[in-house]
Amino acid sequence: MRIDPWALIVAVAVVTAAIKAAGPVALGGRALPPPAAGVLALLAPALLAALVVTGVASRDGEWHLGTEAAGVAAGGLVAWRGGTILVAVVVAAGTTAGLRALT
Repeated sequence: MRIDPWALIVAVAVVTAAIKAAGPVALGGRALPPPAAGVLALLAPALLAALVVTGVASRDGEWHLGTEAAGVAAGGLVAWRGGTILVAVVVAAGTTAGLRALT
């Protein structure tokens, strides 16, 4: 069975819009309780971290630490030490490219 890519894109867009609309509809204009708002605020960074880890540290369903992991670690170190995001991205890309050139 072959799925049309454009149909899939439209379906994902519709489901995303429905999910985004479900919150305001369910709450009816009321504010979230503070504990729920705190958890909700932490969901996006946690999801981003999970996507980065699985994208960098896995290959073909197996754990694999390669040049990408070293680049992310170098960029994370720069960001942790107070560097700007632009500098962190450049350091991460440079580290990854340098290690790939050596291997």
